[in-house]
Amino acid sequence: MHLISDALYFPPVSETSSEGIIAVGGDLAPERLLLAYKNGIFPWFNPGEPILWWAPNSRMVLFFEDLIVSKRMRSILNRNIFKVTFNKNFKAVISNCRSIDREGQNGTWISQEMVEAYCKLNELGIAKSVEVWQDEQLVGGLYGIDLGFIFCGESMFSKVSNASKVAFITLVNQLKNDNYKLLDCQVYNEHLESLGCKEIDREEFMKILNEDS
Repeated sequence: MHLISDALYFPPVSETSSEGIIAVGGDLAPERLLLAYKNGIFPWFNPGEPILWWAPNSRMVLFFEDLIVSKRMRSILNRNIFKVTFNKNFKAVISNCRSIDREGQNGTWISQEMVEAYCKLNELGIAKSVEVWQDEQLVGGLYGIDLGFIFCGESMFSKVSNASKVAFITLVNQLKNDNYKLLDCQVYNEHLESLGCKEIDREEFMKILNEDS
């Protein structure tokens, strides 16, 4: 389905294509982005291309009891090598997620348009960040959308070994303490799987999402 900028609407996720695309076009206005996430939809597209909206058949999520923390990571966390803050420098986090070199990837899907859109969501208290510091320098972090009972992770970065894992584990522990239901990680990758994330069917994800809607 092609969206138009002045119509705030998404089709039901049952109409998603086999590739996982539910709509094309529209804009990244805060109202549309929030509506998307509340309906299990997220934007993912390359700079210069039309906005693509996704609701994949399989959803990568973390149920908090499945979190995997290795002995090495437990040691790093216990030694307090890093300082972790929440929502102290959102723009720096998303900018680093945009610019960091990633193995096997040529460039980034986080365009300047997306940076500006998510910074607006941060100002509204909807998008939030986790920052990891070492010697007063920002060395890792992540950001995502906070729905109040599900946190939708968007991207993370690390400038030194294990910094993004520290951000991830610290966030998970905080979400668990605040009685969130799960961490949405959107699509599969091996790194997320190593931390305990797994794929569930879209129908199961939507059931959890709609329980508190």
